[in-house]
Amino acid sequence: MTALTLNLNSVIKLTTEQFYQLCVENPDLKLERNTHGELIIMPPTGGETGRSNVNLILQVASWNEKNHGGEVFDSSTGFTLPNGADRSPDVSWVEQSRWQALTREQREKFLPLCPDFVIEIMSPSDNLKKVQDKMNEYISNGCRLGWLINRKRQEVEIYRPGQEVEVLKLPQTLSGENVLSGFVLNLQRIWL
Repeated sequence: MTALTLNLNSVIKLTTEQFYQLCVENPDLKLERNTHGELIIMPPTGGETGRSNVNLILQVASWNEKNHGGEVFDSSTGFTLPNGADRSPDVSWVEQSRWQALTREQREKFLPLCPDFVIEIMSPSDNLKKVQDKMNEYISNGCRLGWLINRKRQEVEIYRPGQEVEVLKLPQTLSGENVLSGFVLNLQRIWL
């Protein structure tokens, strides 16, 4: 099953609050909204993608627990980006001062910011071009480092502001660079 895009703009242009309420009222659906206001209905992931997501979250969360540098989020967390899109990266991290600057009310809803770091892992149902566009969207909205993991191709695309995308073939580790200082992601279990 592939993601479906639903354009309701000729009928209604949802505000951020209306989109949030739509998601609350339909908890069984994973919804995103692009910058054009189109709804994206995401299918559930398969077992391999889900297993990989947990592995990635555990590694990032373990590093974060030791460093106390920010907050780690899973794929159920919504972010309202500066361009108006509402996205849910598979794994994301927000630097602590940015998290603390949010009010309690802002923390309870979709976070009104772009994460500092994101990971997207390709599911068999994902369209590569659309996920690459989403990665570029994160970077253009303030993300400082992004990794697109393509298990099928055994590649990782690394996204950084102001730089060309770097593609690594079957890397065993990835560095968090100056964004997640000291973090090294072990990819051995991802390529199994």
